[in-house]
Amino acid sequence: MKRRDFNKLLAATAGMMMPARAMAFSPAAEDVVVGVQLTGTASWEMQTILDKRLDTHNQIALELIDVANKQAGHVALLSGEADLILSDYIWVASLRAAGEPVTCVPHSLAVGGLMVPAGSDIGAVTDLPGKTIGIAGGPVDKSWIALQAFYAQQTGDTLADKVDAKFGAPPLINELLANGEVDASLNFWHFNARAKAAGNTELVSVAEMMEGMGITNQPPLLAWVFLEETARKKKDALTHFFNASFEAKALLASDDAIWDDLREKMGAAEDDTLFQTLRDDYRAGIIPGFTDEMIESARTAFSIMAEYGGPDLVGDSATMDPGTFWAGYRT
Repeated sequence: MKRRDFNKLLAATAGMMMPARAMAFSPAAEDVVVGVQLTGTASWEMQTILDKRLDTHNQIALELIDVANKQAGHVALLSGEADLILSDYIWVASLRAAGEPVTCVPHSLAVGGLMVPAGSDIGAVTDLPGKTIGIAGGPVDKSWIALQAFYAQQTGDTLADKVDAKFGAPPLINELLANGEVDASLNFWHFNARAKAAGNTELVSVAEMMEGMGITNQPPLLAWVFLEETARKKKDALTHFFNASFEAKALLASDDAIWDDLREKMGAAEDDTLFQTLRDDYRAGIIPGFTDEMIESARTAFSIMAEYGGPDLVGDSATMDPGTFWAGYRT
């Protein structure tokens, strides 16, 4: 979204953002306002920060703005309603190519993968020609682009010409897979976790696709996105927030007991199989830190996405802008 398009989207999404209650904090704390779907998976980390008082420990006053969807999050960021939102680094790079001063710090490796039902005759991506694939999102969904690139690397052919692609919202894609209306599906990781709990199998993850294309260090697709102006004005507060974020990640990665308090938020209060699958798949996407090597893998992945997704996905540049990831933080 370019700033000149912002006013239209702001009007269209009025009412889609609502502030959560302000959290208690010490007088010395610095305000950090985060736009996040309070029913989404990122809220699990935010809840851990609050439950374990990592915000207080890191001297921040964490306020959560509930955003209804990705577009509402973009509105919250560009309007100044939120200091940070969760989005993907490819969006950040595309905005920077258009001259918008945004940057990001990695949040998660998790993106998704290709699911098939139990007993499927699809044993590899080379079996996909002639099949129907349900895809969460649209033609430039990043998992779909990654699958096409991986297939081309494996076969030298164009996958989109050989399959019937059906696009839709993530819950619909899972429903199509469950009902046998598609032969395979590409969905976000947490919907894939629910499909796994229902007896389906992940044939290949996006991480495995990337590895198959020579990217051995998995790139961090999801990131905390913020304006460069915010980085200048609130550098210490952002640093403290990211410290709290990585502390929460470490707890979620290692402490089973923490997850018991999240079961209801996860929608798995009465389903042990779903709870364990969501927990384990979430853990698989946790990043232990933020390094220059991670940025290099993101740069390589961006080039692949640019080649197969084109300007509709990456904007005006085929290479990742060097300022996409904030130089002001490493851990």
